Amino acid sequence: MMRQPKVGATQSSPTLPTPAQGVRWTTPIVETPGIVVLGSWIYRLVRLLVLLPFRFPVMVASTTAVVACWWYLSWLGLVALAGVLAVVSLIWWRAWPHSYRYCVTWRLLAWWRHLAVYRRHWQPVLVISGLAESYQERRYLPRIRSVRCNDRADYVRVSLVAGTSPADFENRVVELAHGFAAPSCRVTVNGPRDITLEFPRHDTLAEALDALPVPESPDLSALPVGKREDGTPWKLRLHGTHVLVVGVTGAGKGSVLWSAIRAMLPAIADGSAQVWGIDPKRMELAYGRNLFARYADTGESAVELLEHAVAQMQERAERYAGKQRSHTPTKADPFVVVVLDEVAFLTAYHPDRDVRKRSENAIATLTSQGRSVGFCVLAALQDPRKEVMNLRNLFPDKIALRLDEASQVDMVLGEGARERGAEAHLIDSTLPGVAYVRLETSPSPIRVRAAFVSDDDITAMTDIYGAASSSDSEVA
Repeated sequence: MMRQPKVGATQSSPTLPTPAQGVRWTTPIVETPGIVVLGSWIYRLVRLLVLLPFRFPVMVASTTAVVACWWYLSWLGLVALAGVLAVVSLIWWRAWPHSYRYCVTWRLLAWWRHLAVYRRHWQPVLVISGLAESYQERRYLPRIRSVRCNDRADYVRVSLVAGTSPADFENRVVELAHGFAAPSCRVTVNGPRDITLEFPRHDTLAEALDALPVPESPDLSALPVGKREDGTPWKLRLHGTHVLVVGVTGAGKGSVLWSAIRAMLPAIADGSAQVWGIDPKRMELAYGRNLFARYADTGESAVELLEHAVAQMQERAERYAGKQRSHTPTKADPFVVVVLDEVAFLTAYHPDRDVRKRSENAIATLTSQGRSVGFCVLAALQDPRKEVMNLRNLFPDKIALRLDEASQVDMVLGEGARERGAEAHLIDSTLPGVAYVRLETSPSPIRVRAAFVSDDDITAMTDIYGAASSSDSEVA
């Protein structure tokens, strides 16, 4: 007899069958026969022994010489061999120091850095920074192919994992630099799945640079203005482009402007180039005003100078139409550089709205049409916000000195510049002239330092070159 459930008791549903589990497909495990594994080991050993003299000739030769001396001459042979090597090394080091460093010092340093730094920390750094890839429960890491050293940096050549790109490393340069205790990191693409990571061992831009020598025949598309982080000269292109320099007060904007002007002095003297200066503060460019073919230091005179530049640019373009597509600097048609210090005064801060509007229109016309006919705008700015300067995208080349905020880096150098290592907001205030440069031809920012042109240098420049450049100048 079945018991009846009490009134109000919880009714339980009949037991249901267990739902079907999802089918999980796994890679089948196949046991490799032992004879195959043994054959593989023997093949690798024979291959290593055969290729060892070709891959490591110095190591094989040294080991052979040591074993031969010990076998035939006992310990006296080893002592004699060590003495001969020490004498030869000393003579080589004293007589040919450069080749000794290249063949011995840097190779030993590269071997040590490869083992003690990069191979030791390679896996944890790449895994934590997100550069390790996983597939079918296996982890794949980019492989270190070689390590080279010179007097300032390590160069780690890396083979990428299939399916990844150099951009993955470019977006992790900050993590890589901190992971390997380097001041910075730079990525160079050698070819498909082949890149080189450059790690400086110390900050090569920590020391200030004196004013560079005036070149005898300046190249207006590669003016020496300072030094790059890799130790090579920093050459600034003016002919055929426009340059925007942004940095807070004391960041070194004057160093960039005056270094560019200094590098152009011979061209200014022979009449193939002219510099037109606009200095609303009357403090920066006014010190060498005799070097300028035209000069303005008020809002009204600055607008007139800019509009005169537009008129000359359009007149030259009309003469070139249908006859030539590029400009060659000559005395008849000189290369004109309009240097604008504190451009925000003309575009945002001037009390006269008409002056602001006319200035903005003139700058926009020059930057959009001037570079093919030999007109360049070199502008300096403190605040890169769009409401202050909305013409940033008309400047192909940009220079970011020390900035106040991290968001300003991308405002100046373009989106993604900070992810690629341009940390202009972290530049120390004791390093004026240090900047990050992003060129029209390359999205990767380059760390540089401009040479410092002192007041005495500007005075000497004016005394030597000022008369020639200001003989037909107009000063407003």
